[in-house]
Amino acid sequence: MTRRPMTREAFLDALLALPSLGDWPQVSPDGRWVAWVWLRVGPAADVWVAPTDGSQAPQRLTGTPENTFAVSWTFDSQALIVEQDRGGNERAQLFRVRLDRPNELEPLTEPDPPYFVRGGQLHPNGRWLVYGANYDFSTRKPLEPTWIYRHDLETGERVPLAKPRRGAWVWPELNVQGTHVLYTRKDRHPAGQQAWLVDVEGREDREILNFGDRAKVEPSWLPDGRRVLFLVEREDKTRALGLWDLHTERVEWLIDDPQEAQYIERAFVPFGSDYAVVVAVREARLRPYLLHVGTGERIELPEIRGNLLPLAPCPDPESGGKGEEWVGVYFSSTHPHDVVRFSPLELSEGAGPEAFRSLSRVWERTPLRPEDFVPAEDVRWRSGDGLEIQGWLYRARVPEGERPKGTIVYVHGGPTAHSSDSLNPQIQFFAHCGFNVLDPNYRGSTGFGLEFQEKIKEDGWGGREQEDIKTGAEALIARGIAEPGRIGVTGTSYGGYSAWCQITRYSPVPIAAAAPVCGMTDLIVDYETTRPDLRPYSEEMLGGSPDEIPEKYRERSPIHFVQNIRGKLLIVQGLQDPNVTPANVEAVRRRLDEAGIEYEVLAFEDEGHGILRPKNLKTLYLKLVEFFERALAQGRPS
Repeated sequence: MTRRPMTREAFLDALLALPSLGDWPQVSPDGRWVAWVWLRVGPAADVWVAPTDGSQAPQRLTGTPENTFAVSWTFDSQALIVEQDRGGNERAQLFRVRLDRPNELEPLTEPDPPYFVRGGQLHPNGRWLVYGANYDFSTRKPLEPTWIYRHDLETGERVPLAKPRRGAWVWPELNVQGTHVLYTRKDRHPAGQQAWLVDVEGREDREILNFGDRAKVEPSWLPDGRRVLFLVEREDKTRALGLWDLHTERVEWLIDDPQEAQYIERAFVPFGSDYAVVVAVREARLRPYLLHVGTGERIELPEIRGNLLPLAPCPDPESGGKGEEWVGVYFSSTHPHDVVRFSPLELSEGAGPEAFRSLSRVWERTPLRPEDFVPAEDVRWRSGDGLEIQGWLYRARVPEGERPKGTIVYVHGGPTAHSSDSLNPQIQFFAHCGFNVLDPNYRGSTGFGLEFQEKIKEDGWGGREQEDIKTGAEALIARGIAEPGRIGVTGTSYGGYSAWCQITRYSPVPIAAAAPVCGMTDLIVDYETTRPDLRPYSEEMLGGSPDEIPEKYRERSPIHFVQNIRGKLLIVQGLQDPNVTPANVEAVRRRLDEAGIEYEVLAFEDEGHGILRPKNLKTLYLKLVEFFERALAQGRPS
């Protein structure tokens, strides 16, 4: 029996109630539980858990009016450390939530602190909490760098174990024995990252993996708490995967073939396994495999419809660590992110996603079905310099004989990220409302190898990656999919910055309207007001600080070119955003007013970097559709 098409209102309400993962799930050390964050199930993000054997339905572990995210499991697998901020300001408080006491959040740190917390693990002794904070508790003053602390939960004493010199994203990781903390520093160069190790008493803080000032090392502990698995991006722009041993301090290379390693974006060894999950991504599609860290044996996972990420084996003492079945995440543009249990053996024998056992039971929580979603089509085009660019095309759902209302270019953030064949509610709502949508993976995106990712640095932010986006719109015009004067652009974070670039450079053709969400407008203002751990990223991507290269920061700032705008403009901002702060909007509004450029503003008091709450998303989605319907209708040929 054919289902009747859903109305716009019914489809939007169903979309905004469809559970969506807020981060990758985490499997407990004993392998018996999996925890994840669901967005849009309640008024804010919450943590959920389910047994990995599938014997019980998911259980809500937290339920509050504020966004709550999972940080780490305790080593005894009996509780989770979670973090919660206020209104998206990212100044998080840490809590412990026990599995046998759901919705009881035990405070571990103070609420709404004057600093940013990074990580949070409970020591095996149950007394010490290890995390990073950009704060000197002895002087009670914020810091530019993030220091590593051991916090005694009984006495309140906070002992600084390590004191990096420069600001950087730091996520300390405690080994299972509780003897050492693994973390990273960017003291040598903004484009580099080295691995450091400090003992839990803070007596010896030392660098353990350094392959050059501009080389990046991403380390993580193995379950034995002795060895470290690390992915390195060398200064010659090649990747390799290796092991470092705490006892011998020797490095052993597991994968040192530059051609193969350039597609590896992450690697980790889960508890209960001797196999590393090697997260390779090719052409924006997950192509992971399992690699035995002792023998080098590989378990290849065949290509399937959609994307599958293995997380950890389910308990099976007779499997020798290989795990007869695994917990993973499965998703596609017509299938929401689903926490599943699957068999690598069955996959190799030809089984598909229909053989997976859902642990999150996501389809039970929605009236929507795969046929309600528009599938992603892989499209390619050549940019201005001839570089091939990939993107995803979502075709408008319109009655037979009717034309789409226009085309919206949806630009992903990062830029060190990529859009995959996955279910994006905003894109699906645009398509349902009659718009074609192009989701481009411009140069600088991950998912296409390290060489493609590094190309954005040849020009820096606001360079040829903006041509990649514009030429994608032009390619759709050439193919008869889009029409001149009927193309809009939107995106969040770097996607918002790109929307600003597009409307100030290519207006009104091909871009007739832009709706930047939390996007940078003045790169100097952004550098000065953003979180301190993000400033090295700006320096890496642009080639220096504003003091060193002020003209480049000015040249790449859309605020200085708003007089070129000839299309329609809607500015969207979360007023608690510590990443791309509201100072960006304040500065650009003054320039727009001076230039006599008309614009609209949609601001949210209780949102930070990106709009997350269902009630605000409903306002945003309806406003975006109304804005683009009005703006793009004006460009229709008569």
